Amino acid sequence: MTDVQAAPALTTITVRNPADGSTAGSVPIDSPDVVATKARALRDAQPEWEGLGADGRKAWLLTMQDWILDNAEHLADVLQSETGKPRTDAAMEPPLTADLLGYWARHAGGFLADRHPAAHSPLMKVKRLTTVYHPFPVVGVIIPWNFPLLNIALDGIAALAAGAAMLLKPSEVTPLSAVEFARGWNEIGAPPVLALTTGYGDTGAAVIANSDCVHFTGSTATGRKVAVACAERLIPCTLELGGKDPAIVLADADLDRAAAGITWGGMFNAGQVCVSIERVYVEAPVYDEFVGKLTAEVSKLRQGQDDDRYRVDVGAMATAAQLDIVTRHVDEAVASGAHVTTGGHATGVGTFFEPTVLADAAQSMTCMREETFGPTLPVVKVADEDEAIRLANDSVYGLSATVWTGDLARGERVARRLEAGAVNINDALSNGFNFGLPMAGWKHSGIGLRQGGADGILKYCRPQAITAPRIPTQKREMLWFPYSRRKARIAAGVIRAAAARGWRRVGMRPRR
Repeated sequence: MTDVQAAPALTTITVRNPADGSTAGSVPIDSPDVVATKARALRDAQPEWEGLGADGRKAWLLTMQDWILDNAEHLADVLQSETGKPRTDAAMEPPLTADLLGYWARHAGGFLADRHPAAHSPLMKVKRLTTVYHPFPVVGVIIPWNFPLLNIALDGIAALAAGAAMLLKPSEVTPLSAVEFARGWNEIGAPPVLALTTGYGDTGAAVIANSDCVHFTGSTATGRKVAVACAERLIPCTLELGGKDPAIVLADADLDRAAAGITWGGMFNAGQVCVSIERVYVEAPVYDEFVGKLTAEVSKLRQGQDDDRYRVDVGAMATAAQLDIVTRHVDEAVASGAHVTTGGHATGVGTFFEPTVLADAAQSMTCMREETFGPTLPVVKVADEDEAIRLANDSVYGLSATVWTGDLARGERVARRLEAGAVNINDALSNGFNFGLPMAGWKHSGIGLRQGGADGILKYCRPQAITAPRIPTQKREMLWFPYSRRKARIAAGVIRAAAARGWRRVGMRPRR
C-alpha cells in the first residue's frame, strides 16, 4: 500500500488578472516568524526616523512623490495586471498617491507641533501647559484589493509622516502594486522604516501581533476580527469598513447631472469602492424620467479588458467571489419584482458583470440591504424627501451619501439629517479628494477616520501632557502633606471662588 503524503504547504501566491486569468506575478507567503523579524527591524530603525523631525521626513516623502510620478505609467501597468481596471482608473492612482505624499509632507510639521492649551481656570495659570505628540513605533497597515496603490497612501503615508515605521500588508489578491511601492522606497534610499509583508490571514494576524497601532481597510466582517485582536492586545485601531451608500434625487434636481453623476458614482472601478453609490431614492414626480436618463447613461458604458488606449469605462470584478455576490443580488432582486432596464448578467468572460440598473427595487431586497460592491444601481420610488431620508438611514452602514437638488439650502438640510460620515451635494465621491475632510464611517462602516487634516495623522500618535511652572516654586504646595483643617479650607475656598456662580456659593463653608 502506498503511503499518502500531505500536499506541500504553499510558499508563494500566484497573482492573476481577473479579466482573463493570465498570471500577473507572484509574492511569498510570509510566516508569522518572518513578520515578527520584519517588525523588529522596523522597531530598531524607527527612533532615527522620528529623530529626523517633520522637516527631515518631508524631504524623503517628497522624494518618494517624485519617484511615483516618474514611474506612473509602469505603476498603471501593474495595477491593470492585477485588478483588470480600465486604464483611466489605473492611471489615476499614481497621481493621487503623489498628491497624498505631498499633502502629508507639507502639513505634518504643523499638525504635529506642540500645543499649549489655555488654562481652564485662573488657578492653573501658574503652569505652562504643553501637549506633545509621539508616534507609535510600528503601525500595521492592512489594505484591500480595490485600490492597491492608492490605499497605501490613504492609510499609510500619514503614519510615516508622523514618524512611525509602517508594516504594510496588502491583499493577497492584489499585492503587486505594494511590491512596487516598497521597491520605490528602497530605490530612493529612504530609511528602512517601511516593510512589506505578503500572505493570507495568518500573515495579517501576525501584523496585528507585532504592531503598536493598526489601521485596517476592508470588509465589516474582517474588521470585527481585527478590532477583537487589537482589543486583546490593548492597542488602538482604526477601521474603514463597508458601505451601502444612498443617493437621494429630489424633484427639483438637474436630472441630467444627477443621472451622469450617479452613473459614475456607482460604476467607477466597477462599483468596487467603499463609497460607491449602491442604492438610489427618487421622488415620485421625476422617478420615471430619472430612471430613463440613468438607464441611458449606464447603457452607454464601455466594458471590457483595456489596454493603454483609454477605450473602456468599466472593468472586471476583482475576484470570482465578488462576481458571485453581484449575480446573487441581481437575481434575487428580479425574483422579488425589480426590473432590469439595462445589463443584468455576467458576460461569461473573466469576472465581468454588465453595468446594471434595477428599477422598482424595494427596501427589503438584498441589493438594498447588503453591500454589493459591484456595478449595480437599484432605484426606489419615494413619496417625498422625508421618506427618502428615512429609507436612506435604514441601514447598518453609514459611510457616505449624496443628495441631488436644485436648492443648495435644501440639500444641506437633508445632508444634516442623514446618518453618514460624509454627504456630497450634487456630486459623488468628492469628499474623498479633499484631504482636509475626515473620511469617517458611522455604524458598521468603521471606527475612527482617515485623512481629516490633523486628526488623520494624530491618530498614529500618543499624546503626552507636560506641565511646568511659570513662577518660582516653593518647597511645598498647599495640598501636599501634611493635611490640616486650615489648609483644606483655604484650598477648597480658593477652588470654589474660581468655580462657583454667585456670592452665596463662593462663601459657603465645608461642614465640620
